[in-house]
Amino acid sequence: MVAHSVWIVGSSRSGKTTRLVNQFCSWVQGNHQANGSFYTNQKEQKKGKQLVKGLELRQAEPGVLLLAANDDNRREFGDRIVTATLGKYPVRAKTPLGFFQDEVILFWPLLIQSLNLNAQFPVRLRPETEQELATKLWRSQLDEETLRQAGMNEYRLVRRILDLLQLAAYSGENCDRIAEILATGLGDNPIDLDPEFLASLLLDWRDWCLNRGFLTYGIITELYNRHLLTNENYQQHLAKRYQAVLADDVDEYPGVARHLFDFLLDGGAVGAFSYNPEGAVRLGLGADPQYLEGLARRCQVETLIGPPVESLAIELATQMVELATEPTVILSLPETVQSIQTTSRAQLLRQTAEVIVDAIASGEVEPEEVAVIAPGLDAIARYTLIEILNKQNIQVEPLNDQRPLISSPAIRALLTMLALVYPGLGRLVDRDAVAEMLVVLSRKSKAADSASELSTNIDPVRAGLIADYCFEPHPERPNLLPVTAFERWDRIGYAATTAYTEILQWIEKQRSQQEQRLIPSPISLIYLAIQDFLCKDTNPPYDRLAALRELLETAQHYWEINTRLQQTNSKLPPSIPSESTIAEFIQLLRRGTITANPYPLRPIGPARKAVTLATIFQYRSSRRFHRWHFWLDASSPLWAKGGAATLFGAPLFLQHRLGSPWTAEDEKLAEEQRLQRILADLLSRVSEKVYLCHSDLAVNGQEQLGPLLHLVNACVPINSEAVVN
Repeated sequence: MVAHSVWIVGSSRSGKTTRLVNQFCSWVQGNHQANGSFYTNQKEQKKGKQLVKGLELRQAEPGVLLLAANDDNRREFGDRIVTATLGKYPVRAKTPLGFFQDEVILFWPLLIQSLNLNAQFPVRLRPETEQELATKLWRSQLDEETLRQAGMNEYRLVRRILDLLQLAAYSGENCDRIAEILATGLGDNPIDLDPEFLASLLLDWRDWCLNRGFLTYGIITELYNRHLLTNENYQQHLAKRYQAVLADDVDEYPGVARHLFDFLLDGGAVGAFSYNPEGAVRLGLGADPQYLEGLARRCQVETLIGPPVESLAIELATQMVELATEPTVILSLPETVQSIQTTSRAQLLRQTAEVIVDAIASGEVEPEEVAVIAPGLDAIARYTLIEILNKQNIQVEPLNDQRPLISSPAIRALLTMLALVYPGLGRLVDRDAVAEMLVVLSRKSKAADSASELSTNIDPVRAGLIADYCFEPHPERPNLLPVTAFERWDRIGYAATTAYTEILQWIEKQRSQQEQRLIPSPISLIYLAIQDFLCKDTNPPYDRLAALRELLETAQHYWEINTRLQQTNSKLPPSIPSESTIAEFIQLLRRGTITANPYPLRPIGPARKAVTLATIFQYRSSRRFHRWHFWLDASSPLWAKGGAATLFGAPLFLQHRLGSPWTAEDEKLAEEQRLQRILADLLSRVSEKVYLCHSDLAVNGQEQLGPLLHLVNACVPINSEAVVN
């Protein structure tokens, strides 16, 4: 047993991360009295001083590995460590999957040698590219009969099969064992497909990717766990590089992370781990909290006192959990919990927004002290709440609001422009798309000091007239005619005519250069259009800039993958994109599978004064805290699901029940436990009030009878007459 490694157990907001930071400070200071005699004898104290000496002498190399559950938490954790130690000690902050990916790429030559792979630099596939390539690879085997047996469309089936590879890798199991695990775990196979068939598809996919140097999260994790972490050369490097490991919220980590921790501890490294029994937000998405909890046996266990004094969890958690899980219990909730009850969901959205407006207007609460949390946020709910609050000058911050790139007019305009420049793409262009492109590309700032206020030289009406009379459809070479092709072109006006002529001349110039092979790739054309039209004389707002940046990154990734495929499959020179490649890229974006987050991950300066809007999963993952909570759709059955869909087959890959059948009784118990964790966690993140927002009917008109309905009935509804209309 490694006595000086610590296992910190505590509920949400009980100070686990702070304790980890203090633990690290005690190590680097050689303090043998860190929180109650950390070094229990002279031998351990000497080892602690040697650790500090090693850290001080090896500034060029990372000496401490910091791990956090997600990227936002990783940045915050790393910043706190660096601030606490004044940046004097080498640390490396990563997420578990980010660490695996970096190590696989860094030690790729070792993998080339041990697995006899082609000597080429690896390329990581994004999930949408992974989906597209796997679909093409399996299309001949996933015929109509197979899809009928599975009872789902091609897109969903491919995603489910790919998730199995990811789940197996996260659990630390070999891909070859997937068939065995599915065969024993799926008694009544819900997709009615042979496990051997599913496993064969995944093995073909994995081998196909490795032969081309393509990496997915599942393949990366399997390569790291089975081929790097077991490699003697790599083990020597790893043991030398890290003398300590600090991991925050290990209840969110995949099971394979424990193999890394065990190796480091076996090699003499010290470790500090925090664990939240009310966490497990990613359970069902690859996390295995019970398996990670086994690390506690190797550590000195510290249990932190429960939720902070300023949270409602102290007085309400037990009571509300009991009400939600035991319907026969008759209790009434205190005034800190109130309900907003309506018949329809439309009424509920409006009344919820009005209660928030009224409270902020009266000064009872500030916008940044309010959070609206829902099991799922559809477009209607998001739009309604944002629209009503914005009209009252109340800003709203949707957490991780990933909208499809194609929802941005600027992105649609750039794709239309691509189809006009490159030949053979005429079927992807229509008059409406051309009209929108003219409006977007003719935007100008009103004043140099007011870049956010934009006008357009071609308004929608004039753009429609130009598209009607000057756009010439053609399957191979659609064309834009001069404005004089419209007999009454004088009606267009000088400003619009000038702007249209500039766009027309620009497109003709790019066509000419494309025919002469002077445009390296569509990426450079997109960049040039952004520079010449969308960012000329103006600084676009953050949401538009984020979408443009994501478009460029997506295009770069797509053509990198295409180049690799051409090198292995095609006679085409890698530098010349085929018409079909550009068409597939446009169609990929139009399917809405690629998103961009239009809001900053971290505010610069003071925190944004805005109401937070989030799903349960997003809010819990962000580890935020507010004075007031509004639990939207409180009687929805989705509250028991945690606001995130569980991956198909996820329970079969948990280490404590690997391959065991998952029954209806298991599912019921899992939902009860998840609901208890959600309630305890959310109540730890609110200090004054919780509003249960309930409508009798859901958005689809069905009656809502979810597990929190008992809570709604146990509290007094707010006085509807007090609501501002």
